[in-house]
Amino acid sequence: MMGIYDFTVKDYQGDDVSLSDYKGKVLLIVNTATGCGFTPQYEGLEALYEKYRDQGFEILDFPCNQFAGQAPESDEEIHSFCTLKYNTSFKQFKKIDVNGENEAPLYTYLKSQKKGALGSRIKWNFTKFLVDRDGNVVGRFASTEKPEHIDAKVAALL
Repeated sequence: MMGIYDFTVKDYQGDDVSLSDYKGKVLLIVNTATGCGFTPQYEGLEALYEKYRDQGFEILDFPCNQFAGQAPESDEEIHSFCTLKYNTSFKQFKKIDVNGENEAPLYTYLKSQKKGALGSRIKWNFTKFLVDRDGNVVGRFASTEKPEHIDAKVAALL
């Protein structure tokens, strides 16, 4: 059976990134959007990243335009928006689908590991998956769950 480290994804510039590069790290994988009511969570995500990155914590940001078309920009424009408006420094990837026939295989896997309120479907932008150092998906958090509210869970895994 495939595990999280078997996936290869594309960064926002279109380059392949193997998730095996993140072995031994605690990961927070988030589907994001630039024009969403939850977009200000970028601030909390960056604060969490700055607090724990030196201890082996990484945030993987996957923009998604599937929810009310709230991320219509190009990958480059999304990256510029996030770095300029929210000063983000964590890894950003190419825009993907998280539900449906074109969903990214990584999200098919994540959703199979942790169900949410809608079963395996992602309900909205800023759904977060927490992965431990061994690659196990140990948590799934709804859009309404602010990054600061999962700080203790991240800290416990570090």
